[in-house]
Amino acid sequence: QVQLVESGGGLVQAGGSLRLSCAASGRTFSTSAMGWYRQAPGKEREFAAAISWNGLSTYYADSVKGRFTISRDNAKSTVYLQMNSLKPEDTAIYYCASYPSGSHYFTTPVYWGQGTQVTVSS
Repeated sequence: QVQLVESGGGLVQAGGSLRLSCAASGRTFSTSAMGWYRQAPGKEREFAAAISWNGLSTYYADSVKGRFTISRDNAKSTVYLQMNSLKPEDTAIYYCASYPSGSHYFTTPVYWGQGTQVTVSS
């Protein structure tokens, strides 16, 4: 069983930055690709970013590419999402997700965090 706990959300003005963290418990973190998803009010959850188990490969949605950076620290069992140049349309609940151990991130996550709210004011 893996538990994921997000933190770092909050209210920020457009153009500002936030860094989200996701602390994971469980022995499979270092062998699992990780991802960030988001759900805006009235919309379906969507993919934002993902990172391979060793941190050497990343993938981003077009909507965040060039502004967001995903990273991980396997020694701390933590994955991060650095969000820069934030826009009001980035307002959403951000969820951390874990993919099946040993798999690539082009698959369906198996574990989810509870989410953290990010609100970007104009």
